[in-house]
Amino acid sequence: MLATFIIFLREGIEASLIVSILLTYLNKTGQERHKRDVFWGVASALGLTVVAGTVLYFTVNTYAGSRFQQIFETCTFIVAAVFLTLMTLWMQRHSRAMRGELAQQSERALSKGGRFSMGLLSAQAVGREGIETMVFTLAILFTNSRQSAAPLQNRFLLLGALLGLVVALGVAYAMFKLGTKINLGLFFKVLGSFLMVCAAGLIADAVENLQRLGWVPIGRHILWNSSGLISEQSNIGDVLHQLVGYAEQPTVMQVAMWTSYLAIGVFSFWWFGSSRNATKTA
Repeated sequence: MLATFIIFLREGIEASLIVSILLTYLNKTGQERHKRDVFWGVASALGLTVVAGTVLYFTVNTYAGSRFQQIFETCTFIVAAVFLTLMTLWMQRHSRAMRGELAQQSERALSKGGRFSMGLLSAQAVGREGIETMVFTLAILFTNSRQSAAPLQNRFLLLGALLGLVVALGVAYAMFKLGTKINLGLFFKVLGSFLMVCAAGLIADAVENLQRLGWVPIGRHILWNSSGLISEQSNIGDVLHQLVGYAEQPTVMQVAMWTSYLAIGVFSFWWFGSSRNATKTA
């Protein structure tokens, strides 16, 4: 629940920032009539994302327990981890320049195609966030499907997603309507670091699946068995698995990949932030 809450909170605020920048540009240039095109683009992107995610989830579930499902889940874990990492690093590096870039794209869209191009721009910008959120959510749902109480757990995951989206909209309203000041730099640093941990957990899940499929024959030795202390089937074990990639019987390769990915990911994340601040100071 907490994992989906965090991802929907973060992506919801990012999407709100994008929409706000587009609307602000239209206000400043006297193009208010194109605001509805922005909203149509946003609605189209969100609708397509929800439909695509739902179709994929139920389609894969028809192959429950099969090799195809395991392969698809493995691909989802890897893609979700890569998306989370790349988009988090991109946001850390380019957040300050995002306003100018979107303004330039808006100007080109209005000069070329007017309403259609403006709607397409907003759909593309928000759709990028939506795809990342969809893939991550699918990865969490597939991971959770191994639990005996998966249907109940899935409801909590979806509830966390809904709460995250509601809070994101509330934060967006506070920022853009009430003038409340929020330290977005610190906000994205904290959530970005957390999402790097989630991405490391997804990589560990992908390694586990690859070893079960027989595609990674090395590093299969189990380092420890902590099922007697914290079982993955328990509520605490399930939460830890979703948050930090906890495994009760991890293999050497799982631990090695989790550690390596987390170390490189967090270092890159903070390095991007530090280099950006250094450039600004210079």
